[in-house]
Formats: sequence, C-alpha cells, structure tokens
Amino acid sequence: MSKTIVSTDTAPAAIGVYSQAVRVGNTLWVSGQIPLDPKTGQLVAGIEAQVRQAFANLKAIVTAAGATLDQVVKVNVYLTDLAHFQLVNQVMAEMFQAPYPARAAVGVAALPRGAEVEVECIVAQ
Repeated sequence: MSKTIVSTDTAPAAIGVYSQAVRVGNTLWVSGQIPLDPKTGQLVAGIEAQVRQAFANLKAIVTAAGATLDQVVKVNVYLTDLAHFQLVNQVMAEMFQAPYPARAAVGVAALPRGAEVEVECIVAQ
C-alpha cells in the first residue's frame, strides 16, 4: 500500500524531519503535537492552555485528513509532570465522546521546545 502525507496550515508545521500525519489505507497516524500556536509557531503559556492547544492541533490535522475525533482509536499523551493527568482527562472529556479511544499517558523528562505536553493519535477511517 502507498502512503499519503496529510498536511495543514491550521496546525503547526513540523519542527523536524517528519510529516504532520501519514495515511496508509484506512489508518491515519498523527505525529506528536506540542502546544505551538499554528499562526506564530510559538509555545503557548500555561499548562491548561498547553493541553488545550496540543489537542486543538491534533484535531486540526485529523480534520484536514477528512476524519473526526470519533474515529480516533488510540491517543498517546506525554507529560513532563503527571500531576496534570486530571487536566488531560478534563480536556479529553470535552473533546471526545464515549466510547473513548484507547490511551496511554506517559511521564517524560522533557519535550521539544520546553513544552509540558505532547499528544499523538491513530485514526481508523
């Protein structure tokens, strides 16, 4: 099967050697999104704003691929402080509807550009 690259200017441009998302068949893999404002390329301030922006960036890419968050089957969340786990739950509850996607939440030492959160997902279309 061939792969198709998904790219949108409604989410931040890649800051490395990767694509925003790649589709193979009916599966879409969305690269990790940190809380960069897509217009300025700058990190937003504050943990709640960061969580919301990271998920907004993820949603923008999913939408650009012609999918919806209801089609997300797996989410990986990386946090520099697991004390923010409940905030992630709150934001996800606002953005996703039951039945919720599978998820992993992982504590990490650091993320690119000093971000406090990064999210990635897999979508089945």
